[in-house]
Amino acid sequence: MDIEQFREFCLTLKGTSEGFPFGEETLVFYVAGKMFALTDVTSFESVNLKCDPGEAIELRERYPAIIPGYHMNKKHWNTIINDGSISNSMMKKLIQDSYDLVFAKLPKKTRESIGDK
Repeated sequence: MDIEQFREFCLTLKGTSEGFPFGEETLVFYVAGKMFALTDVTSFESVNLKCDPGEAIELRERYPAIIPGYHMNKKHWNTIINDGSISNSMMKKLIQDSYDLVFAKLPKKTRESIGDK
């Protein structure tokens, strides 16, 4: 997956916006103002995604390209190294899972205003 495919997929998720709160190089995707994905746009060497803590450990054990979240809470975030070992379909699943985790924690009124995912 390249940076454009990553960006396009993230933006297909309802209520998603993007921004650069940490400088010109770090692209962040939000649902209702809450981060669910971020990456360096100049290198696109890795992607940080939120993950269920139990699943995070399992993914790290199964895939060498998935490590604890760089500069993030390592219990809840994974960094996926873009070395080609993670398929596009798997990357989309990980992005969707991250989005779903954040979406589920939004207030009910906010979730309803965004609508069905």
